[in-house]
Amino acid sequence: MAEKEYTSFSQFYPFYLREHQNTVCRRLHFVGSFLILITLAFIVSTGQWQYLILLPFLGYGFAWVGHFFFEHNRPATFIYPLYSFLGDWVMFKDMLTGKIKF
Repeated sequence: MAEKEYTSFSQFYPFYLREHQNTVCRRLHFVGSFLILITLAFIVSTGQWQYLILLPFLGYGFAWVGHFFFEHNRPATFIYPLYSFLGDWVMFKDMLTGKIKF
């Protein structure tokens, strides 16, 4: 894990992308993020708020499998939780728009 302390997301994001070079890891992040959006839509449309508990498991579960078994690194969430959360969604958008291969 990097020793550098990032003071802005724009400084952090290139590091975040280096930590997500493995295609399977990126795909698992994408699946987790997509499932979060689907689950949120279901929760809002049905009012079944008890399912909010699933969101961290969907997002972090898929991402951490990617890091531990494919990327072989420690998720940046442990040191930079806010920037990592933002990075997940920026990377998701970048994959959707074709800026990042997945």
